[in-house]
Formats: sequence, structure tokens, C-alpha cells
Amino acid sequence: MSNPGDRFRLPPSGYLICLAGICWREGLRFLNQRSRFLSALVRPLVWLFIFAAGFRSVLGVSIIPPYETYVLYEVYVTPGLVAMIQLFNGLQSSLSMVYDREVGAMRILLVSPYPRWFLLASKLIAGICVSLLQVYAFLFVAWFWEVEIPPIGYLTVLPALMLSGLMLGAMGLLMSSMFRQMENFASVMNFVIFPMFFASSALYPLWRVQESSLVLWWICTLNPFSYAVELIRFSLYGQFEPLAAAVVSGCALVFLGAAIFAYDPSAGVMTRRGGPDNAK
Repeated sequence: MSNPGDRFRLPPSGYLICLAGICWREGLRFLNQRSRFLSALVRPLVWLFIFAAGFRSVLGVSIIPPYETYVLYEVYVTPGLVAMIQLFNGLQSSLSMVYDREVGAMRILLVSPYPRWFLLASKLIAGICVSLLQVYAFLFVAWFWEVEIPPIGYLTVLPALMLSGLMLGAMGLLMSSMFRQMENFASVMNFVIFPMFFASSALYPLWRVQESSLVLWWICTLNPFSYAVELIRFSLYGQFEPLAAAVVSGCALVFLGAAIFAYDPSAGVMTRRGGPDNAK
């Protein structure tokens, strides 16, 4: 029987192979589920082509940073739709964790000699890579709808996408530790996605929200999704928003730390709820 301390003597190349294997598995799952890719694009494109076009003349956007002139409403909502793609992908990736736990594949992964925090982080990285493919595909289609982003923006937005994807993925991972059945987790997703999306700066500037409802403005201000949207918005134009970066980074660390604790068999939520480690 192997010594538990052997996991700390695993070679660095083993960690890379493990990370590559998890990313490869997630990539194959994504490629084999073409409906997942199409649905990830259909949702934001419907908002862009129908909702934004219909409200273009109603919801005007004044000159606010990072914009240097008046912009079309389609241009304003694009960062929010990008963040929505990452939000859906993060929770959908976590939904696969619940499925894996039901069928037993998760148990095999968690009893490997690698630290549990590394396996969970690898799962997050794989999910982020998948979301990047979806985001850039959406931005490519949006370019034909007069959403013209500076060429450098497609590069400067990459770190923001990775950071926001980490926060949203870690949040979904934490949620997945609290449910043992897919049906329960899928129903809760609707109570998380839509409130986070609508009560944010994704669809309208916060100064407009403040004019209509101070309570709703406070809710939007306290919503971490708003800061993910603003981080993406500024980075698309080659600018850095320090407050948004700080909030997203802090929330990502908190969610990830809580998820690692929740999946800890000795002290986490999984143990108290009869997770895979307690299954006989």
C-alpha cells in the first residue's frame, strides 16, 4: 500500500500530464456535445441580435469610460454577454461534476495520488479553456454586427477572461459540492444565473440603475458579476480597471478556497452530505 506522503514526491511532469489529461477529457466532452457549443452561442446572440437591436433607440448610452464617444447599445452589452457565456459555462462545467459523482467517475479522480486542490484547480482550468473558445467564437460573430473592438482588445481581454472565468467557475464548483443529484443542481442554476445577470451592469449602466432604484443599485454594486463585466469591458479597449480586478481576484480566491474545503473529505461539505468518499 502506498504511503500518503508519496503524493508530495510526485514529479512535476506528472502534474503536467494530469492537468493535460483533465483538459483533454473536458475538451473531448465539449467537442462531443455540439449542442452545448451552439447553445452557448445562441443565448448571447439572441440578446445581441434581437434584444439589443430592439432597445437601441430606447436605452441610450452616454459617454462613460472606457468609451470615448457615444456607442451603440449592442457595443455596450457585448462585455456583459461575454461574461454571461462564462457564467453559463462555469455552472455547466460544475454540473458535469455532479454527474461524474453520480456515475462514479469523480470517485476515481479524487482517489488518485494527486492533491485534491490540484485536481479541482485543473478542472477549473479545463473549464476556462472551453469558455475561451466560446467567447472568441461569439466575438467573431459579433464583429459582423457592428461590434467593432480594437484589434489589441482581443489580446488584452485574455487575462480578464481567465480571471473572470476562474471566479465564476470556482463559484459553480462550490455550488456543486452542495448537491448530490443533477436535478437539484440544475434547478438551482436558474436561481443563480438570472439574478446575477440582470442585477449587474451587463445590460445597463449602474448610474441609470441608481436613478431609478437605490436599493437595486446597491444590489448591483455588491454583485461580483458586475465587476467581472467591467473588467472585461475595460480590457476589451486595452484599459485596466483596478477595482474590478481586485474584487474579481478576491472573490475567485474565496470561492476556490471554499470549494477546496467543501471537497475535503476530512472537514468539507462532501463528508457531511455523504459524498463519494463516504460511499461504500
